[in-house]
Amino acid sequence: MKDLLEISCGLDVHKDKIVACILTGPLGKPTNSEIREFRDLNRYRKSVIRDITSQKNRVEKFLQSSGFRLSSFISDIFGALGRNIIRHLIEHGQIDRASLDSCLKTKTRNHIDEILMSVNGTLSEHQKAFLKILMDHYDSLKGHLAEIEKSLEADMSPFALQVEQLSSIYGISTTASCAIIAEIGIDMKPFKTAEHICSWAGLCPGNNESAGKRKSTSVTKGNPCIKSMLCGIAWVIAGKRNPYLSAWYWRLKQKKGAKKATIIALARKLLVIIYTMLKQGTLFDESCFEARRKSCEQKQLS
Repeated sequence: MKDLLEISCGLDVHKDKIVACILTGPLGKPTNSEIREFRDLNRYRKSVIRDITSQKNRVEKFLQSSGFRLSSFISDIFGALGRNIIRHLIEHGQIDRASLDSCLKTKTRNHIDEILMSVNGTLSEHQKAFLKILMDHYDSLKGHLAEIEKSLEADMSPFALQVEQLSSIYGISTTASCAIIAEIGIDMKPFKTAEHICSWAGLCPGNNESAGKRKSTSVTKGNPCIKSMLCGIAWVIAGKRNPYLSAWYWRLKQKKGAKKATIIALARKLLVIIYTMLKQGTLFDESCFEARRKSCEQKQLS
């Protein structure tokens, strides 16, 4: 602390403020040790999933360059069907009609001639060994992810009530609930209002104004982890029509037109709802929104 005070002595900052920042940490960040540990696991899980996706793309690119276009007839080449074909290629280096027929399922066997044209390549000894190395690394990453998820399940027990609260919102899974709680915590006291937490998350419009001219109103940086998570949930909700939040999104999209801006607006609305739920300790209930909408429509008619 003494070194930090010496470094900052030339700055226009009071000593008491520097000490307060050192002791409390960044503004608005939940400082509970359990939350910090939970956040570390959730962020690491996200990075491991990113590594798994990169490894999948690496395997698919290698197969396509060798003449095996599995993705042209299989939606997931790492499913049961794709793994059977890859396992056969590692052993033999190529696949004939009889072997392909044993790997395919009932419906895909009707298109075996077209599929055979997509897997007409040949692997050398080096390529077979390299493909095995790639698949072993992919399997090790999947096993590592399973270990992380077990640890997350164990660490989730103190926040079981809050996870249940957030999971009551349509489009938010248990995994997403854990990731949100890991970022914002369960105590909303550091955030005075919903506007404060939206500003901290980077879901508020910017205010770049100079000489009376507004230059940009794009959202601020904020916390990229919570922002990307909420935007992903917003995309899921936008794909439906029945829930209240989805209907709200489509009504706003008809007015604004811009898809990205409406997704950001829906993500902000989600964060305001989550903030209110965690602060009041309630579950998500769409009926209150519908009742308020109907009362507003009656007021407009009258």
